[in-house]
Amino acid sequence: MVLVDTCIWSEAFRKSPRPASERFTIELRNLIMHGEALLLGPIRQETLSGIRSHPTFQRLAEQLRAFEDFPLASDDFETAADHYNICRTKGIQGSNTDFLLCAVSTRHSLPIFTTDKDFELFSKHLKIRLHSF
Repeated sequence: MVLVDTCIWSEAFRKSPRPASERFTIELRNLIMHGEALLLGPIRQETLSGIRSHPTFQRLAEQLRAFEDFPLASDDFETAADHYNICRTKGIQGSNTDFLLCAVSTRHSLPIFTTDKDFELFSKHLKIRLHSF
């Protein structure tokens, strides 16, 4: 099982995927086909946010409904805040959603599938794994 970050979902569902990211889209499809792609509710929200066209929003929302939200616990939010504080003391910034993804990764020992380079910085100070293929 693999936690999939917003950047991967967004790229995979783009109307015109960029050739440079084709291998990431193929890997996401493989994870989906094997039932291994996991979606957090906040990642769903980020993926849908900023879509200007309502029909496009509806289409993407419908496609994402095929994935149940991975369950979150209160501990995840506390751990996310702790991760934020740890990284902040090292001069590393990240979003609340990024650190929530790290917290869930830590609690469940799940790798994170992302192209966001911030996660490489996080991994130097947090016990997260990044998905490699």
